[in-house]
Amino acid sequence: MPQSDTRAADILARRLYDAGCRHAFGMPGGEVLTLVDALERAGIRFILAKHENAAGFMAEGVYHRDGAPGILVATLGPGAMNGVNVVANALQDRVPLIVLTGCVDEDEALSYTHQVLDHQAVFRPITKASFRLTAKGAGIVADDAVLTATAPRPGPVHVDVPIGVADTVVPDTMARQNRRPAPVVPHGADLAQARDWLARAQRPLAIVGLDVLNDSSAPVLQAFIEHFRIPFITTYKAKGVIDEDHPLCLGAAGLSPLADTHLLPLVQQADLVLAIGYDPIEMRPGWRDAWDISRQNVIDIAAEPNRHHMHRAGLDLVADTGATLEAMAQGTPIVDTWPGGEPRHVKEALKRAFPTDEEWGPAAVIDECRKVLPRDTLATADSGAHRILLSQMWTCHAPRDMVQSSGLCTMGCAVPLAIGLKLAAPDRPVVSFSGDAGLLMVAGELATAAEHGTAVIFVVFVDASLALIELKQRQRQMSNLGVDFPRHDFAAMGRAFGGNGMTVRTRAELHAALAQAQMADRFTVIGAEIDRNAYDGRL
Repeated sequence: MPQSDTRAADILARRLYDAGCRHAFGMPGGEVLTLVDALERAGIRFILAKHENAAGFMAEGVYHRDGAPGILVATLGPGAMNGVNVVANALQDRVPLIVLTGCVDEDEALSYTHQVLDHQAVFRPITKASFRLTAKGAGIVADDAVLTATAPRPGPVHVDVPIGVADTVVPDTMARQNRRPAPVVPHGADLAQARDWLARAQRPLAIVGLDVLNDSSAPVLQAFIEHFRIPFITTYKAKGVIDEDHPLCLGAAGLSPLADTHLLPLVQQADLVLAIGYDPIEMRPGWRDAWDISRQNVIDIAAEPNRHHMHRAGLDLVADTGATLEAMAQGTPIVDTWPGGEPRHVKEALKRAFPTDEEWGPAAVIDECRKVLPRDTLATADSGAHRILLSQMWTCHAPRDMVQSSGLCTMGCAVPLAIGLKLAAPDRPVVSFSGDAGLLMVAGELATAAEHGTAVIFVVFVDASLALIELKQRQRQMSNLGVDFPRHDFAAMGRAFGGNGMTVRTRAELHAALAQAQMADRFTVIGAEIDRNAYDGRL
């Protein structure tokens, strides 16, 4: 398009392309046709999903591989409202998501009411910011949206795009803004205190969270952990920040009560707790005030000040995690840690708590998938009982090897997340783990997988129940209500949508199905039928 014919929508799209965006997801309406056209012209591929909520999770899946903000496109009214859940999820899971909605022009909205509502009033509480695009300010709005979405802690940003503004021809004369601040590093008395506590600690323990992934400090973290011989626990979203086969790794925590019975006592034995990029939005009540600053030294290194009140620290460092760890390490002597070997004992106890020798059931499904699928397989986990077990048993060897909805715990996320991962990393094996109820929520997206040739393996735990909720009902001695449904033929569903489908009831059948799925040029649905109450005593 000649410079003189550049529309405001083109400026917005070009800035998003400059930010590394190569995919956009959504469902178009007449109000966003110019926007979709501009994205394609800029080199950003628009992918039609079957629902805006799923489209947002596909965008998140892409982000976890290419690091650029995800893009969700929704038309006005019902289209925008369909995306509310995934936008709130992005805020709680710290995902930089650019939410582009179409809207009628301001003058038109004075008298035209059909499908018209205040998008910004809806999105402001669940985003970091909400902008309304203007023709002359398109470049500024685009740059501010990207900078806001990616600044610590990252999250979603909404841009409402009026129809007339999108089509307005304007000059693109403003240079792209680049205002990323340099990493913040502690100094003075705070740094001296941190070094002193580290030098004197005989039982140090690290709790590692999502900030480490977002500021790309994983290599520094690993060097620091190894240098000072500090065992560490991660949140679920931070699984794999250091290879979980590492001898100092104690796995992920925060969702499994069974795992926490082993991990929390160790936390309370520590004389130094290092909360490194630890964002407690993923954690459950058991991790509220998990340590006692009256008798333990606690250093909190985070991207934001502590406004959550889930825990307290003796030293709060609002800083870049990698730069802070480097500064703390300089000149600090190494001491022998955990002379009683308590972390090793906890690691052995966790292994016994989540055994892999089950003949058949959810643990057998997870174990067989991990054994058969390649080491570099990317995984997604839906919300439900299987996710708790999976997050303890699925070994991650690198950051973002397993993606899930941790802050909001949204059902139906695994299938679209997997499609996004496969689009961004077509050469990597991708497996999605869903409960049967979760897959039913987003079954239409199997058509999206077929349309774009994404050969994802969709594993479904089929027990004909909302297993986790049903378990909680029984624990509270309540009647079985609203949690059960018939068993469905998920294999047939996969075939109906253009993929492969198999039902398995044994390890041998699952092994054969996984081998076949890896050779396929299209997606495969594997319905793993397990008994009701199969999760009892395992979570």
